[in-house]
Amino acid sequence: MTHLYYVRHAQPDFSIHDDLTRPLTEKGMRDCALVTDFLADKSIDRVFSSPYKRAVDTVQPFAAQAHFPVTLIDDLRERRIDSVWIDDFESFCKAQWADFDYRYTDGECLREVQERNIKALQKILLTCAGQNIVIGGHGTALSTILNFYDSAFGYEDFIRMRAKAPWIVHFTFDGTKCISIEPHDLI
Repeated sequence: MTHLYYVRHAQPDFSIHDDLTRPLTEKGMRDCALVTDFLADKSIDRVFSSPYKRAVDTVQPFAAQAHFPVTLIDDLRERRIDSVWIDDFESFCKAQWADFDYRYTDGECLREVQERNIKALQKILLTCAGQNIVIGGHGTALSTILNFYDSAFGYEDFIRMRAKAPWIVHFTFDGTKCISIEPHDLI
C-alpha cells in the first residue's frame, strides 16, 4: 500500500495577489509546526509540493527536520483563476462547482485542474509505490482530487474545507486505486 498525506497549505496572506509568491501569514508559519508534528511518526519516504510558495513553506519545516528535499512538481499547482484578481470569489467558486467546465478567459476550469492534478498524482503513485509520501498543495487542487475519488465531494465540502488551513488528507492506495480517504483537522 502507498500512503499519501496531502497537506493543504497553512493560512495564506491574501494581501499578496500574486498566486505563485503569496506567502503564509505569521499564523500560517506558526501552524506549520502542526504539520511537522502530525507527520513526524508516519515514516515518510518522500516529500513533493506544488511550486507555489505557500505550499512549499507549509511542508518545508517537516522536510528539513526529516532531512528530505522537497521535490517541486508544477502540475500540482493551484488552479489559475484569471489574469486579474477577482473580488467575488464565492460566486466564481459556486459557478465552477456547478459546471466543471466553467472558467474565466485566462483561467482554468475545475475539470482541467482535476485532470492535471490526477495525472501528476498517478505518476507519483507509480514512482513511489509502497512508500509513505507527502504532497504540499492547495485547497481547490485537493478538492478536485477528492471529487475524483469520491464524486459526492462537492461545493459545500469545498466551502467547509476552505476554513481549514493547514489540513491533511490521508489517502491509501493499492497501486493507483484509492482504498481509503481519511481527513485530519489540525486546528
